[in-house]
Amino acid sequence: MRTQPRVGPLAAVPTSAPGLDVDRLLDDPETRIVVCCGSGGVGKTTTSASLALRAAERGRKVVVLTIDPARRLAQSMGIEQLDNTPRPVPGISTGSTSGSGGSLDAMMLDMKRTFDEVVLQQASPEKARQILENPFYIALSSSFAGTQEYMAMEKLGQLHRQGAYDLIVVDTPPSRSALDFLDAPDRLSSFLDGRFVRLMLAPARGPAKLMTAGFGIITNTLTKILGGQILTDLQTFVAALDTVFGGFRQRAQQTYALLQARGTAFLVVAAPEGDALREAAYFVERLSGDRMPLAGLIVNRATAAPPGDLSAAGALAAAERLRASTDTGPTAGLTAGLLRLHADRVRLVEREQQLRERFAAAHPRVPTAVVPALAGDVHDLEGLRQVGRLLADA
Repeated sequence: MRTQPRVGPLAAVPTSAPGLDVDRLLDDPETRIVVCCGSGGVGKTTTSASLALRAAERGRKVVVLTIDPARRLAQSMGIEQLDNTPRPVPGISTGSTSGSGGSLDAMMLDMKRTFDEVVLQQASPEKARQILENPFYIALSSSFAGTQEYMAMEKLGQLHRQGAYDLIVVDTPPSRSALDFLDAPDRLSSFLDGRFVRLMLAPARGPAKLMTAGFGIITNTLTKILGGQILTDLQTFVAALDTVFGGFRQRAQQTYALLQARGTAFLVVAAPEGDALREAAYFVERLSGDRMPLAGLIVNRATAAPPGDLSAAGALAAAERLRASTDTGPTAGLTAGLLRLHADRVRLVEREQQLRERFAAAHPRVPTAVVPALAGDVHDLEGLRQVGRLLADA
C-alpha cells in the first residue's frame, strides 16, 4: 500500500488540505526515492537534508543528493566539502525507532565528473581518452545547457542500481528547471536522432559508396566555415554520443520509469507566499500530468499565530482607545504599539491561511505539512533535527 496517494481528478473542495504524514512516508520500506522540488528560496535544500537525517536516525540507510550549487548542505551537515562521492555525515544518532542503526551519506552532483564516469564505463580506454580530450565533449560536459539534468538522471540511476542505500533523497535545482530532468530522455533522444547528427554519422555508419554528393557538398561547406580539424572533432564527438551515450539514453529512460514507479515520492516545497504557491501549483500539475507519484506539499516558514484569540480588528480598536485616552504615559504608548504589531501578525497569519486554502481548493487531494518559521538559520545537525521534528509534527 502506498504511503501517500497520487494526485488524481479534483474531488469536492475540502475546507483544508489532508495532512502529510512525514514519518509514515520515511518509515515505509517501500519508499526508496524522495525527490524534493520547488522554486528557489523556499528552504528546499534544508528540507531535503532534514528528511534525510530524520530517516537515517529512524533506521534507514540514506544518501542525500543535491544538484543545487549552494554549499549550505555541506555546512549544516558538518562536512567540509561535498562532491560526486557520497561522504558519511558524522554525528548521526545510531539509536532508531526501528531498533537498527541507520546511516547518512551526502553528495553534490559534479556534472562533468559524472559525464566522465559514463565515458570511462562505456568505452575502451583508448576510445575514452579520445572522447575526454575532445573539445566539443569538454564544452558539453562542463557547461552545455541541459547537461546538469541529464547527469542528475544518470547519477540517480547509478545510486539506485548500486543498491547501497534503501532511501535516496534528491534535492533538485531551484525554479522550474527542477523538473527539466524529467525531459532528459526525450531531449537526448531527439538530439541523437536529429537530421544533423545522422548526417555527421553517415561516414561511420555506412560504406563510402553510400555517401551522397549532397553530403560531400555539405561537408566541404562546413570545412570551409569551421576548418578541417574542427569538423573532424565534431564528427568524432557526435560518433561518441551515438556509440557511448546510446546506453545513457536507455538508462535515462529507465530512470524516468523509476521515478514513476511505486517506491518514489515527490515532495513539492513552497513558502506561504503567492508566487511560491503558484510555482508549487505548476509542479503539482506537471507531476500529475507525467504520472509521477506526488506525496504532498510542504509549506515552509509559516508565520506562527500570536498567543490568545484577540483579532486584528480588536487589537487595533484597543490601540486606538489607548491613543485617545488621557493616559499618555510610556506604558500606554508601548502597549498601543504592541497591539498594532499583534494586529499585523494576525493579518499575516490570515493571509497565509487564505493562500493555503486557495491552493487546497485547487488541489484538494494533495496532503500538506505546514512548518513554522524558525527564529534563526539552520546551520548544524541539531537545526536539521528540529526541522525534521517540525515536519513530522506538522
